[in-house]
Amino acid sequence: MEYAQEKEPASPVVGVLWMVVTGLFFVAVTAIVKHVGGRIPAAEAAFLRYALGLVFLIPMLKPLLAAQLDGRTLALFGLRGVVHTGGVILWFFAMTQIPIAEVTAINYLNPVFVTIGAALVFGEKLAARRIMAVIVALLGALIILRPGVREIEPGHLAMLGTAGFFAVGYLIAGRLAGRVPPVVIVAMLSITVTLGLAPFAALNWITPTWSELGWLFGVALFATAGHYTMTLAFAAAPLTVTQPVTFLQLVWSVALGALFFAEPVDVWVVAGGALILSAVTFITWREAVLKRRVTPGPNEAKF
Repeated sequence: MEYAQEKEPASPVVGVLWMVVTGLFFVAVTAIVKHVGGRIPAAEAAFLRYALGLVFLIPMLKPLLAAQLDGRTLALFGLRGVVHTGGVILWFFAMTQIPIAEVTAINYLNPVFVTIGAALVFGEKLAARRIMAVIVALLGALIILRPGVREIEPGHLAMLGTAGFFAVGYLIAGRLAGRVPPVVIVAMLSITVTLGLAPFAALNWITPTWSELGWLFGVALFATAGHYTMTLAFAAAPLTVTQPVTFLQLVWSVALGALFFAEPVDVWVVAGGALILSAVTFITWREAVLKRRVTPGPNEAKF
């Protein structure tokens, strides 16, 4: 079963504005998780975020129930739920261990791992330029971590694991994109991750306060809003336009950590994050160029 979706005409300014709003929403998510702290175990905090966020699935129930999901599609949803569950737990743990800026900068590795995964798993060819971009991105990660110069903390390893798990999830989502509408993909991710987190949360349950529940509901609210505005940004403008705007998330994360959590500004983290994002932007641009070569536009000849 194939799903086709019409695309709106590109509007770069609108796309950039939506991506700026998306960045603010995601930075709000990191700030709230940092504020809640580590009293609640990472798995439980993640479970509460997703469980409380299930209320946002109500508008999605009709298309979800109407979707005719075959066995292979359900298996892909289940697998994506498993890997995303692991990534979410590690992300919540990392947020309690290392500065916000480092979490944000290392998270930029997601598209790089997706590129590597697509080559290893799906056999996609990596041209020399893309290989160089991947190497530059990995160099940026080394600048952030600086092994041998400073201690590599569990939070750093958790974020590397997060980027890896999320990359696998994105690769699976790419396989699902042609099968079902985006709203079904979003809804199924929320459901499968909530179910996946439940047993881990139950293993070490600490009763949350009403205040903590309120903050975690705020995480669910901002995360849901961020994913929605991100889809609006992607619909309004090409990734080559919106991708560089994500660097603002690192800028805001540095400012947020310094102003509200007394986290020192680390120029190496900013430099490494900028290097990673530059590589990601180049990879995105190359993908767009190759796609234009393969798929003619509406005013180009089709053979």
